[in-house]
Amino acid sequence: MGRIKSSLEIALERTEAVKSDKGSIGHFEAKQKGKKLANEYLNGTVKSLENEIKQLSGDEQTNLKQGIFDVLVSQITLPGSKDEIKRIENACQELNTIIADKSFAGLTGQFVKIINQYIDEATQFEEAIKRQFAPRLRQKEEELSSRLGRPVRLDPFQDPEFAALFNQNLNAIKGNYQAAVDQLREEATRLFES
Repeated sequence: MGRIKSSLEIALERTEAVKSDKGSIGHFEAKQKGKKLANEYLNGTVKSLENEIKQLSGDEQTNLKQGIFDVLVSQITLPGSKDEIKRIENACQELNTIIADKSFAGLTGQFVKIINQYIDEATQFEEAIKRQFAPRLRQKEEELSSRLGRPVRLDPFQDPEFAALFNQNLNAIKGNYQAAVDQLREEATRLFES
């Protein structure tokens, strides 16, 4: 009868050929450090990423930059509110530092203008659709008030009809601006990888 191996012995046999690659661990750690630094920068904890990048050299610096780039490029989106614009501007500013291409700096400047325009248009749309929907909302409030015997105030976004109309039209507006987001991300990736 053959000897029965323990699960530990089987696991050791299977991992015997696997050796740790200290270089790939170092690359991974530098990339993770870059991601952490980029997030700290976006949160306001770190003032500039350039000094952190200059402290490293060679592959470590390349991997640190890759981690920073991954986080910053993910911030290139359409903002949900005016409050998010500053975060996107900061991400664009540091992408300019990493990429160091004058044409890209021009693109980020245009992009900031575009997202401000998007927020203005979305805000105007929201106000217009609320005004348009106000009579129907008042009618629904009156019906509910008479049924419940007390005054009822409805938020337009609680009404399924309003929410559907709002989302449908807002998605059309987003579609007009999404191309700018996609273009900036693609150009950032192209320039960073070259």
